[in-house]
Amino acid sequence: MGDYRFSSESGYGPQRSGAGTITRVRLENFMCHSSLQIELGEWVNFITGQNGSGKSAILTALCIAFGCRAKGTQRAATLKDFIKTGCSYAMVEVELKNRGEDAFKPEIFGDSIIIERRITESTSTTVLKDHQGKRVASRKQELLELIDHFNIDVENPCVIMSQDKSREFLHSGNDKDKFKATLLQQVNDLLQSIYNHLNKGDALVLELEATIKPTEKELSELQRKIRNMEHVEEITQDLQRLKKKLAWSWVYDVDRQLKEQTLKIEKLKDRIPRCQAKIDSRHSILESLRDCFMKKKAEIAVMVEKTSEVRRRKDELQQSISLATKEKLELEGELVRNTSYMQKMVNRVKGLEQQVHDIQEQHVRNTQAEESEIEAKLKELQCEIDAANITLSRMKEEDSALSEKLSKEKNEIRRISDEIEDYDKKCREIRSEIRELQQHQTNKVTAFGGDRVISLLRAIERHHHKFKSPPIGPIGSHVTLVNGDTWAPAVEQAIGRLLNAFIVTDHKDALLLRGCAREANYNHLQIIIYDFSRPRLSLPHHMLPHTKHPTTLSVLQSDNPTVINVLVDMGSAERQVLVRDYDVGKAVAFEQRISNLKEVYTLDGHK
Repeated sequence: MGDYRFSSESGYGPQRSGAGTITRVRLENFMCHSSLQIELGEWVNFITGQNGSGKSAILTALCIAFGCRAKGTQRAATLKDFIKTGCSYAMVEVELKNRGEDAFKPEIFGDSIIIERRITESTSTTVLKDHQGKRVASRKQELLELIDHFNIDVENPCVIMSQDKSREFLHSGNDKDKFKATLLQQVNDLLQSIYNHLNKGDALVLELEATIKPTEKELSELQRKIRNMEHVEEITQDLQRLKKKLAWSWVYDVDRQLKEQTLKIEKLKDRIPRCQAKIDSRHSILESLRDCFMKKKAEIAVMVEKTSEVRRRKDELQQSISLATKEKLELEGELVRNTSYMQKMVNRVKGLEQQVHDIQEQHVRNTQAEESEIEAKLKELQCEIDAANITLSRMKEEDSALSEKLSKEKNEIRRISDEIEDYDKKCREIRSEIRELQQHQTNKVTAFGGDRVISLLRAIERHHHKFKSPPIGPIGSHVTLVNGDTWAPAVEQAIGRLLNAFIVTDHKDALLLRGCAREANYNHLQIIIYDFSRPRLSLPHHMLPHTKHPTTLSVLQSDNPTVINVLVDMGSAERQVLVRDYDVGKAVAFEQRISNLKEVYTLDGHK
């Protein structure tokens, strides 16, 4: 008969928290035990039994579980020798309590730790499990960390003393060997080393206390400042609360304004039918104006075609003026000659009348014989006078006709000159328009902002090293229409305000671009700040207008994703629907109730 007495508390000294206490031991095919499970108490446990019943096997199993080598147990040379005869493996399982302040990784293992060591003919494995029996670790380092934490040294006879060690210890007559077996000298040396370190630590603490006094003074000063800062923090928090109250007051004010605007909107909705009736009544006027506009465009085209004809007409009129001027000079010369001739005829008539008078006076004096001769002369003179009077009348009529013709020619010349000036003015305007259109065709940039854009781009090129990212613009030069110019008027009406704009990546670049605009004398340049690193927006189908008609975004194409993103975020191009005529647009806008619809534009640009 024999007995074993051992404490279930592992390590040296009492374990107040209970952590590390052995609560259960289970053996399977170990030495003489096929299957054994022992529940241990919290303090001292006694195991009694006959010799060879397996009491020392339990103590050996504890050594094996805590990582002891086979030779260290003095019961076998190798671990496989512990396997019961006729079995292929042996297993030792030890459960430790893991509660209290000294617990080992309680967040991982929980309230208990299970150490399982399995021995086969060729290998030996150790596994650490948590309180639920789940495997947590299998490395030897984890086991060493565990036994070091609980101060378990199975090779120390003061912790586990086997039968052989007890027999050797009790039968040894040398006190020095007994004292050596207790390892108390090592403990004494360790305590002495700890005492020396404590003395050095005390001296260092005194030295540090002497040097820490200025620091304590600074600390008190800092604590005073911290209290002041805490007061400032309280004031800041009060300020934040007041800001929030102010923000909420703004919210309430905006809410009130929204209610007022909602009432106004309701009133305006009541006016929509009347406005629609007015729109319908004005639609015919708009159609007539549109026809007039088309006629004017046709007239402009005809004027462009007649430019050469006007130039030819101008040359003909100038030639007619030259001929009329020459004819005028000839007529004026002839008028002068006729006037001189008429004066001579008048003088001659007067002379003839005087001669007639003289002859009549002589008639009284002359004889009858001479009367016939005198009458003949009188008839001849009278005929000459009549002929002279007829010639004079004819000359006066010719003079009047020439004067009237001359006046008409002058009026015609004046009219032709005015017409030539009008044609020259129209020709200059048409040439300027043609030149501008040709310039826009050759340089796409100038179509959005004119010649000022060229100067602005040159200024940007001079200062390009100052920009974080090169500005993008004008936007119109970076987009093209998918289906030619069919929707050009509608697109220009929809997003025309953005086509002349420039895009920059941050506020600093915006200020630099504004300076370049001033340098290029480009006032009121529209600048949009947008993140260039954003990829092209992916618009889900449910956020687009559900209609078969195209949108502004669908008829535009651009290789720059930032341009497309700006047209979507700033211009709502994906929500602008394009239709063929006014009736279809009215149906889309007011009758079909399409979701996500913002604006509708017709083919000719009518909103």
